[in-house]
Amino acid sequence: MPPRVETLLAIPPGYRSDTVARFMWQLDEQRQALLSLVRGATPAELEWQPRPGMNTIGMLLAHIAYAEAHLGQVGLLGERQGHAQDVIGITEADEGLPLGPGAPPSPALSGKDLAFFESTLARAREHTRAVVRNFVDADLEAVVERPPRPDGTVRVFNRGWVLYHLLEHEAGHRAQIALIRHLGSAR
Repeated sequence: MPPRVETLLAIPPGYRSDTVARFMWQLDEQRQALLSLVRGATPAELEWQPRPGMNTIGMLLAHIAYAEAHLGQVGLLGERQGHAQDVIGITEADEGLPLGPGAPPSPALSGKDLAFFESTLARAREHTRAVVRNFVDADLEAVVERPPRPDGTVRVFNRGWVLYHLLEHEAGHRAQIALIRHLGSAR
């Protein structure tokens, strides 16, 4: 008899909302795929830049962590100002995105090993878990209105969208990291 392969979406325990639990399961699955992709990457690989002005793998890993902590603060908690560095230990300037045309990689990330980035990502994820653990489904409908941007634009979203965006954000950057890793191995 051929082996049976099961692929099931699991609802992790410890959340008041099954919807939130499913989002967290999906986020954790994306994270495992991301970490598998970069497994064994050296500091040189993490800071390799395909050409000036382009992101490095390390910058993208730092950006994923920074964005998750920031969105947890301003999107899920509704804080007026993010302070992601209190969660992950690096600033938005340290992560280096977006780079200007022809710019070198972020010097703050130079020589950092994979363990540094894994730790940063883990702290961001634990922050997200702590924020949403007691959410109920109705909390996902809560609307957050951000202060006006310099151009006058006002962002309005709900917390459910923030969880969705965290998922799409990490998946998109994972694809970008896969391409950079491929390009780096071909040189």
